[in-house]
Amino acid sequence: MPQPMHGDPSPSEWRLINANLVLTARVLPGGTLHVRDGRIVALGRESELPPFRGAVIDAGGRYAAPGYIDMHVHGGGGADFMDGTPDAFQTAIRAHARHGTTTIVPTSTVARHEQTLRFLDLCRTFKQRGPDTSGGLCRVAGAHLYGPYFAEEKVGCHPRDEARPPTPDEYEQYLAFAKGGALLTATCAPELPGAAGFYRAARSAGVRLNAGHSNATWDEMAMAYELGVRHVDHFFCAMSNYVSVRSRSGAPMRGGIMEYVLASADVTTELIADGRHLAPELLRFALNMIGAQRVALVTDCMRALDLPPGEYFFGSTDGGEPILSDGSVGLMLDGKSLASSVRGMDFMVRHMHKIAGVDLPTAVRMASLTPAKIVGLDLELGSLDTGKRADVILLDDEMAVRQTWVDGRPVGEARE
Repeated sequence: MPQPMHGDPSPSEWRLINANLVLTARVLPGGTLHVRDGRIVALGRESELPPFRGAVIDAGGRYAAPGYIDMHVHGGGGADFMDGTPDAFQTAIRAHARHGTTTIVPTSTVARHEQTLRFLDLCRTFKQRGPDTSGGLCRVAGAHLYGPYFAEEKVGCHPRDEARPPTPDEYEQYLAFAKGGALLTATCAPELPGAAGFYRAARSAGVRLNAGHSNATWDEMAMAYELGVRHVDHFFCAMSNYVSVRSRSGAPMRGGIMEYVLASADVTTELIADGRHLAPELLRFALNMIGAQRVALVTDCMRALDLPPGEYFFGSTDGGEPILSDGSVGLMLDGKSLASSVRGMDFMVRHMHKIAGVDLPTAVRMASLTPAKIVGLDLELGSLDTGKRADVILLDDEMAVRQTWVDGRPVGEARE
């Protein structure tokens, strides 16, 4: 385990030594990271940095990486963000912090209007509070409004009865949370009536726009792009392609969202690398075709993270969808259709690196710098660079998280 600090115990300035620093494009062995007032102020080989007589942590040759940023996550540790209570938020945030997430974007589900308002209000509260490292809580960046604006045939494991097209009377109440950044990003299926109006209003409010849970044609996705959509949720999953849109448009075969993303130069997307949603060749295919700068890792995790197999609710316990966990993925009650993941971000990075064969800097980048750029936080977060916030995780050779820091402060206890 990492050796305890020695020297001045002040938490405002310290140095991590004997670490393999996971940088954006390479690993720097025998690296040193210097933190002051919550920011990285220097990094490199120890011999390159000036002497320091303050608090020092010996990483013992482990990897030091930027903290993970999860921009699509529903819950964990038995709680869903849509449960709508401070305790549920704390439980879910704490669960993901244990898996190396240092910045989290709580993600809603299809739900009743008042439940979504309560979710957004709590996101605002937790964002304003900032990280509570002594309580095991990482940073809340803002909310992802994910539903209720999904296409009925692509609603997936979300409560079907509450899926609906966007209307101004409703979404203007949601967009009010964009003030101050509490609402960070929003998803809407491009083919829905009212989608164009929603995109215009959300973009005007400063909200980043996603397309997802959609059977949109190429032309409908092109319209969404023109109106500001630059991200598509979980590539391959609940996403239109040339096969699915044929049920709507007939012959000739037409492209859908999948083909549009592959042909695009700037639309970003995300992968669920839990070993159950996508086979390794599909993970590599998406990465090779689109590139690590445009493909993020997300957990899309529900409340069953770190809990035994059994029956759970996806979304709120009041009106959510009953689903199963077999211990490695969420499933619909038929036991066949997938229903969210039950893994943390550490598992996603490990799977990309160890199973899909992606080099470590790229796998880590997909969970840190790439999502930071997608949600507009890359000037502050996402990489080990001087001037950025000291959100750092210590990993062993199996990519298990051994210690986490947010703003230079430890989150929880070091693990052997």
